[in-house]
Amino acid sequence: QVQLVESGGGLVQAGGSLRLSCAASGRFFSINDMGWYRQAPGKQRELVASITRGDTTSYAEAVKGRFIISRENAKKRVDLQMNSLKPEDTAIYYCNADIRTNVLSTITTNYWGQGTQVTVSS
Repeated sequence: QVQLVESGGGLVQAGGSLRLSCAASGRFFSINDMGWYRQAPGKQRELVASITRGDTTSYAEAVKGRFIISRENAKKRVDLQMNSLKPEDTAIYYCNADIRTNVLSTITTNYWGQGTQVTVSS
């Protein structure tokens, strides 16, 4: 059973920083793209940042220059460093990964973490 487990959420004042981590566990062959999404109350879930296995990154316009996504393939982990946080960054943040579970097939399965709350006070 593959699982993604997030950590690092919490309450922070505007202008502060938080670092989210997500670790994959279970039996699988490799992890392709990884990313962080967020969902604020009453809004749709949106992509915040993504990173390929080759470390190519992509960011939502709202977080460019403030957030940094990184991954450690050996540790099966993806992190999101969030700086200069704003109240509008308040949301539940979800880890996402495309995981290749079978060495004999290139097909990947998409997995989600359970989410971690980030609250930014003004």
